[in-house]
Amino acid sequence: MNVSSPKIGIVSLGCPKALVDSERIITALRSEGYELSPDYQGADAVIVNTCGFLDSAKAESLDAIGEAMRENGRVIVTGCMGVDETAIRETHPGVLAVTGPHQYEQVVEAVHAHAPPPPDRFVQLVPEAGLKLTPRHYAYLKISEGCNHSCSFCIIPSMRGKLSSRPAAKVLYEAERLVEAGVQELLVISQDTSAYGVDLKHAATPYRGQDVRAHITDLAEALGRFGLWVRLHYVYPYPHVDSLIPLMAEEKILPYIDIPFQHASPSVLKAMKRPAHQEKTLDRIADWRQQVPDLTIRSTFITGFPGETEEDFRYLLDWLKEAQLDRVGCFKFEPVAGAAANDLPGAVPEEVKEERWHRFMQAQADISEARMKQKIGWEIDVLIDEVDEEGAIGRSKADAPDIDGCVFLNGETELEPGDMVRAEVVEADHYDLWARLA
Repeated sequence: MNVSSPKIGIVSLGCPKALVDSERIITALRSEGYELSPDYQGADAVIVNTCGFLDSAKAESLDAIGEAMRENGRVIVTGCMGVDETAIRETHPGVLAVTGPHQYEQVVEAVHAHAPPPPDRFVQLVPEAGLKLTPRHYAYLKISEGCNHSCSFCIIPSMRGKLSSRPAAKVLYEAERLVEAGVQELLVISQDTSAYGVDLKHAATPYRGQDVRAHITDLAEALGRFGLWVRLHYVYPYPHVDSLIPLMAEEKILPYIDIPFQHASPSVLKAMKRPAHQEKTLDRIADWRQQVPDLTIRSTFITGFPGETEEDFRYLLDWLKEAQLDRVGCFKFEPVAGAAANDLPGAVPEEVKEERWHRFMQAQADISEARMKQKIGWEIDVLIDEVDEEGAIGRSKADAPDIDGCVFLNGETELEPGDMVRAEVVEADHYDLWARLA
């Protein structure tokens, strides 16, 4: 199907530097498949590149903005006068966006937000988030980079910098393109998903005629409107995370949450520089499960952290037994160059780390197997990932790709990757399920 490209009009005022700015803007837009409109009527949006050097130039710029508003109504303002956004909005409150001089990327982002480019197999060979290495039916959706925490075992902030969130509209337009390309599951990732938008002060950006805040609850709700699986990873246990649970209860996002608790002992968590309110966390987990009975909780832990005593480790095992987490990974502590934990006293011998790791994994295997066997007889949705001569292999809502379990549909060789089927669970172990088509 041929889809016409959005058309952008541009009015360029002021000096040659402003003209070069305009050239760079239209070059960037043309490279993405936009067309240029010679008049107001044919444009999906109009960019007015202003001048603000003299009062007369400011007046001319305001007049040009006013003309574009009257003739078209969808106006993006940039250029020198853009630094005085208040004056522009006092005269023309309806403009879509205002940016200052040399802010080419911000102008292009504003155009994306209000007149997104159509998917085009020639123009958009490289999507905004890069080429995908996942199967066609699921994709990772990165919402931010970096992290503001200073966990003693981690060097990510020094490698990737402080939290840098993407505007909500930019995330949603990428999600929209992925859905149009056939994606059925979005896996939301970042270093700290629940902190999303803190650096932006949760500023809202326009998406399809609606302002969406850069806040994880607002973003999750908006993603849920696409009607596909939305899975949240790496959610730091802030109190506001509780507001995600109702979205799961309403089936707007998957009843799945990935929270890296790392440990349970207050003294170890303090040494890790992690939150140490695990009793409250247990209460929160119980409340979450009361609201969403089929909630899947995944987490990761570290054993053998410097200073971890046998008492600390037994505390962790007791906590684990009470928490009844569904999916758990565990790592033996390893020094990482540049991590503050390397200098902590009380290094745990390697043989003790190994012994504790095995005890931890056995304890969790018992928990997981009991929870998995409770699913025998359930009817579940299964997203098919691969099919071979023995049958189909898929995942349930409780299973993220590569890190969680699978659902085996033996003998179902006619299915295809990306199919969504309904199946009855007939067998389970501590990790995987076996099912037959319902």
